[in-house]
Amino acid sequence: MSSQPVHSDGPLMPMPDLTLPALRSAVAVLAPAKLPELVEEMQQAFDRAGQDGSTAPIRMFYRRWATFIAIERDPARAARFHAAEQLLQSSDAEDERQTAIQEIGAIVRTAQCEAEALEAG
Repeated sequence: MSSQPVHSDGPLMPMPDLTLPALRSAVAVLAPAKLPELVEEMQQAFDRAGQDGSTAPIRMFYRRWATFIAIERDPARAARFHAAEQLLQSSDAEDERQTAIQEIGAIVRTAQCEAEALEAG
């Protein structure tokens, strides 16, 4: 479960711009323990982009972290996401696991739409 207090008021912050400083700042507020992971993935994305001569790894990096932020910035959504993850990991009941997979999928799809809106904007 998220360590954030649950608010029924919606998102804790607006979606950040798709820039490294904005994403880093949002992660620092929402999930500071994830900052090393963000930095490591960013370095890997830039390395792959240089090796491949393509910006695709960088775009994927931005999309992945924007999706993460879209989930974590809404405490109720984040709580549902983490509860479903926990259920998926701990349950042996196929129906519970399928319900958790469906919940995770729905949350991720919604978050991806928010991230994609930033790209289009």
